[in-house]
Amino acid sequence: MRAMRQRGVSLIVVLIILVVMLLGALAAARMTDSGTLVAGNIARNEASAHAADVGINSAFDDVRTLADENADAAGWYFATRRSDDEYGLPGSIDWDSAREVVVGQYRVRYVIDRQCTVAPVTDPAGQCLLREDKQDIYNAGDEAIDPPKARAFRITVRVTGPKHSLAWVQARFLPVLDLGVI
Repeated sequence: MRAMRQRGVSLIVVLIILVVMLLGALAAARMTDSGTLVAGNIARNEASAHAADVGINSAFDDVRTLADENADAAGWYFATRRSDDEYGLPGSIDWDSAREVVVGQYRVRYVIDRQCTVAPVTDPAGQCLLREDKQDIYNAGDEAIDPPKARAFRITVRVTGPKHSLAWVQARFLPVLDLGVI
């Protein structure tokens, strides 16, 4: 009689061990899936950043070829600074009319706003955000020295991609002035 009771107890113990092993295997499989999801998210973020770089470079080229920097241009260039929303992005932008570049599966749209309060500018020092750096003439070397006062432009890039991903990138730059014209 005693042998029969022990066989039943060992069956219950084996079933409990099998359930624990099954739960462990499910947890390991879940962690593998999570790792794959994280790697995919990181890859999408990197691809968005590379696409944003293409947008910034395109915007930079567009500013350099502007016919008139004192006039707005078709919803992608604004001669005056746009007010910021709560996230620091320019407000009241119609992103459907912004310039677009397609990079693989990513749609890159960008707008540029000159960091001036009025257009046309009559007093750059009083009406525009300027860069005024001290010039170190001893360490200039072969590099061109930035002009002491140059108007700043802000580029805002919106990148949309697969799985409804959305990324924003901003850059501020100073156009290179042709000093031979001055």
